[in-house]
Amino acid sequence: MPFPVAAYRRIRTEYEPMKLLALPLAVLAFHGSIQPLRPPLRAQMAEHRWHRGCPVSLSGLRVVTVSYWGFDGRVRSGRLVVNQAVAAPLLGVFRRLYELRFPIRRMEPVDNSGDDTSGFDCRNAVPSPCSGGSSTGHWSMHAYGEAIDLNPIENPYTGCGRTRERRSRPYLDRSRLRKGMVTPAVVAAFRSIGWGWGGDWTGTKDYMHFSANGH
Repeated sequence: MPFPVAAYRRIRTEYEPMKLLALPLAVLAFHGSIQPLRPPLRAQMAEHRWHRGCPVSLSGLRVVTVSYWGFDGRVRSGRLVVNQAVAAPLLGVFRRLYELRFPIRRMEPVDNSGDDTSGFDCRNAVPSPCSGGSSTGHWSMHAYGEAIDLNPIENPYTGCGRTRERRSRPYLDRSRLRKGMVTPAVVAAFRSIGWGWGGDWTGTKDYMHFSANGH
């Protein structure tokens, strides 16, 4: 679905860097790092996100820590767990999102609120909302640590004109760009590392979803 030009112009100003000259540059600078999973996080992942039989081991994952702009306009620090092979490129993507001042609601590796930007999750792919099932029977790209779900409430998984998440219903109309909704610049940031966007799928759309193979 093409982005309406007028709406994009209105929202673009919300993401463009502001001239906050009163603040020291160190406060505004992007900070990012890539580290192996430490024991406390490994334990959390093993309890909530990873299990034996997953297509990637815990040692093959990395925690990416990045600065991001919260919905309250403040700079925050968030963490994502991803495959070690894609950690460095994704660090560059989130640097670009920070430059764009793209707002992110929440970013934690183990969070069950349903509104967090997330990476690794050892689970099967979720079927279309058109389907009555709960699993497709094959691994999601999240299970490989090669997918990111960005602001899932504002960027829902949709099919047949509906979504399973009630909080996302106001965002089914993609012609009205609002805070946290994916913009062309965000899509371009992920495409710069060869990743595809679920908003480009035909039929079913997964507006939150970016992945290494486009699925």
